[in-house]
Amino acid sequence: QVRLVESGGGLVQAGDSLTLSCTTSGFTFTSYAMAWFRQAPGKEREFVAAISWSGSAPRLADSVKGRAAISRDNAKNTVFLQMYGLKPDDTAIYYCAADYRLNLRVSAAQHDYDYWGQGTQVTVSS
Repeated sequence: QVRLVESGGGLVQAGDSLTLSCTTSGFTFTSYAMAWFRQAPGKEREFVAAISWSGSAPRLADSVKGRAAISRDNAKNTVFLQMYGLKPDDTAIYYCAADYRLNLRVSAAQHDYDYWGQGTQVTVSS
């Protein structure tokens, strides 16, 4: 059974930092690029960050460049999203997703992703 379980969300203040984790099971983690997406209230889900199966080629959305980093631990089947200098606009449900992809490219397109987690809420107060 495929599982992606996000954790690390919560209520923080503007300017704080946060690290989200996504622990996975049920599929070959090293055959998948991993990504984070988010959905703010009343808005469509959007791409945040992605990383190739090897941990190379990290890609960040313009909205978080300079304020976020994506990484993965293949030994623990886990992907991380570190965010710094959080803003109220970062308030959203954050989802991790897995894309079967053996090359070193990553996609920002939701339809490329095969598996999704249930999400973790991040709320940034001003």
